Amino acid sequence: MDEIIKLDNISQYNSLRGMETLHPLVSVFEFSNMKLIPEARAHYGFYCVFLKEAVCGDLKYGCKNYDYQEGTLVFIAPGQVVGIGSKPESPRPKGWALLFHPDLIRGTSLGQHIKEYTFFSYEANEALHLSEKERQIILDCLNKIDYELHQSIDKHSKRLIANNIELFLNYCLRFYDRQFITRGEVHKDILVKFEKLLDNYFQSETVQTDGLPTVKYCADQLYLSPNYFGDLIKKETGKSAQENIQLKLIDVAKEKIFDKSKSMSEIAYELGFKYPQHFTRMFKNSVGVSPGEYRSAN
Repeated sequence: MDEIIKLDNISQYNSLRGMETLHPLVSVFEFSNMKLIPEARAHYGFYCVFLKEAVCGDLKYGCKNYDYQEGTLVFIAPGQVVGIGSKPESPRPKGWALLFHPDLIRGTSLGQHIKEYTFFSYEANEALHLSEKERQIILDCLNKIDYELHQSIDKHSKRLIANNIELFLNYCLRFYDRQFITRGEVHKDILVKFEKLLDNYFQSETVQTDGLPTVKYCADQLYLSPNYFGDLIKKETGKSAQENIQLKLIDVAKEKIFDKSKSMSEIAYELGFKYPQHFTRMFKNSVGVSPGEYRSAN
């Protein structure tokens, strides 16, 4: 899988897979109609959503089983490099694909809000697992887009197709919210690990050498994509991952401030701040008083 196939537009993908191009900026097709190709890696210049269907038993999250074996949605954003094709001995894949180029949604409502669909940068193991009812809704949306592609292109085509893709993605947002809830036990475990990660970080010398922990650093340590990690933390705590990191920083700072043998500058450096005034400003914005005032009041 050393070769990287560069796919800049929809027609290149369709040609590779032996599919007819009905519209230069969007394509919907069933896997059973596409040509099989050897394993390789592809650099995508457009958005992809793959509905992979396989009955392989219930998926187990934590100690519970959930009936989401009917379908799995995987999302790919432009610029990502993802595996494509399959081994000769692999069973023929089942499912559907939706491809759309960024040019399709320029100047549309979807184009203005596309960054809100953060699941396009999730990892494959953070895919969306569908129940049968959800799968039927997804297929209905795909069929509507496919219907438009088989009509003659007119002045309404772009808006109708973009609106249906936006509806499709909004359903995906709803279904991901459901998945965050049903995976609550797993996510509680991640929250505990996140808390422990921050504790260890602020107790080590890493904070002095590398500065404050970033959201990406925490996500990497927990083997999650930054967007999935951020969305998970927001759903579970009501605050962003960055806000949670800052709250932990404030808690650690309050403990250190009680040590009167240390100056505020020393405490600031210990917490990873290059400039003490930045620490003072951040602390006052969060607590309402300066570190010195907090020490005096307590």
